[in-house]
Amino acid sequence: MINHHLSDGILKILLNRSEKKNAFTNAMYRELTQTLFDGDQNPQVKVMLISGAGNAFSAGNDIVDFMQSPITHEDAPPINLLKALAGLTKPLIAAVDGVAVGIGATLLFHCDLVYAQKNARFIFPFVSLGLVPEGAVSLLLPRLAGHQKASEILLFGEPISADEAHQIGFVNKVISEPSALPYAEQRAKKLTTLSSGSVSRTKSLLKEGELKAAVLNQIDIEGKHFIDRLHSPAAKEALTSFLEKRTPNFDGLD
Repeated sequence: MINHHLSDGILKILLNRSEKKNAFTNAMYRELTQTLFDGDQNPQVKVMLISGAGNAFSAGNDIVDFMQSPITHEDAPPINLLKALAGLTKPLIAAVDGVAVGIGATLLFHCDLVYAQKNARFIFPFVSLGLVPEGAVSLLLPRLAGHQKASEILLFGEPISADEAHQIGFVNKVISEPSALPYAEQRAKKLTTLSSGSVSRTKSLLKEGELKAAVLNQIDIEGKHFIDRLHSPAAKEALTSFLEKRTPNFDGLD
């Protein structure tokens, strides 16, 4: 489900489950976490590049797998992935084609560079699923977009276009070509020609210190609320209605 290939200092990582729009299973969470950890430790890797197979970056959680193996503790595979992303020392670039939903969108906040094809869409559907944001998004999104815009994005969970994501600083560049991947590969190649020491230390200066501590702390706080909400009647109704392809009814549910 997670393919990876190292060439000329670039570790190319592919979310490879196109028949399910690269929706994450617990196995994929574990596999991607290990791939990122190994890449960060490998001296031959100068930069990592992540993309999705087919016409989507990632549709988020595979709901069936998620309901069969829900998050019950703070050492769960999705939370471990988010912490691994926050702790990377080497640059991580994302090429986004199609939809990036849920974890597919939140993981992008931990990428150093994000390039999106013009038809890409970003969706944070947590509240509509009776849940709360994850991955320190409740901390990082207001820093980019301001409190009011972040509230609109996270409370309503409506799709954000590539242009809007670019305007708020979530995306570096909108690509008009059929895919953002070739441009992202060019930028990754450019990074490999620069001083690895300078690149890694610059990333460290941008993300270490109080911000990194705050991000990791927020991941833990959100994780506790996420687990609590996951067992709420509202979340159960939202997830069940999704599988039954109907509109959820939250009346009387908390």
